Amino acid sequence: MKYQRPVNNTPLSKAEKLDMLDHYIQHYQALAALDIGVLNRKAPREAFSDVLDRVGHMLLSESVKLAEADGPVRAFLDANTLPTAMAQRLPDDFRVFCLVLNSLKQWVSAEQAATDRYLVGGEVRALCRESCQHCLVTGEPLGEDVELHHPVRDGRPPLPLSSKGHDQIEGQISSVANDPIGQALFALRSQRNASWAQLRRGCLDLMGQPVPWPSKASVNSARSFARKAATATELDYEKIIDWMDQRGV
Repeated sequence: MKYQRPVNNTPLSKAEKLDMLDHYIQHYQALAALDIGVLNRKAPREAFSDVLDRVGHMLLSESVKLAEADGPVRAFLDANTLPTAMAQRLPDDFRVFCLVLNSLKQWVSAEQAATDRYLVGGEVRALCRESCQHCLVTGEPLGEDVELHHPVRDGRPPLPLSSKGHDQIEGQISSVANDPIGQALFALRSQRNASWAQLRRGCLDLMGQPVPWPSKASVNSARSFARKAATATELDYEKIIDWMDQRGV
C-alpha cells in the first residue's frame, strides 16, 4: 500500500490559526516562567525501541530482496561497480541497505518538515512570528534572527525564539568548545545573522529536496548560507544536516 502523508481534514482560517497560536504561546509563557525545561522535552529513546527494531529488521530484509531482484536498484548497483578489493568486503545487500538508509533519511527530513505545516500550513514561520514579539527565554524583542524551536516533537507547532534563547535552551553555547564543526557553524551563523532552519533548508534545497519558501530572496540567502557552511566545515550538505540532527537543531 502506498504511503499517504497525514493531512489535516479540518483546516483553519488565518484568523483561527493566529488565535490558536496566541493561546499556544501564552500557554508556554506561563509554563516556562515556572520551569524553562518545558521548552525542550524529548521522548525517551527506549519508548520507540520496539518500533525501531521492527523498522530495522524490515530494512534489512527488504535490502536483501532488492539486491537479488531485477529492477532499478539492481541496475544501479551494476552501474556503480566497486574496486575488486572492496567488492570482496561490501556485499550487495549491505550496499542496498546503505542506499535505503540514505533514502530514508531524506524521506524523514521531508516528512518532518511537513509536520510543521499540518496545523498552520506553509506560512508557519510568518504566522508564528506574527503571534509573538518577545523571546520566551530571554524576554528580549525578537529581531530577524528568529529560530523556530519545537518544545515537543509531537506535531505541535514550533515556538519562535531568539538565537540566544534557542542556544540557551539547547545548551549549545558551552557544548561546542571542542567541536570545530560547531565553532565554524556558530561563527558563520552569527556573522550572517541567520538561523539553523535557514541552513537546513538551504542544504536540502541544494540536495534537490526543496521545501516551500516565503520568497525567492530567502531561497538565495539560505543556499548561500549552506554553500559557505560547506566550505567552512569541509562537509557536504548531507553531513551538515547530520550534524544538526545530532545537535537537535
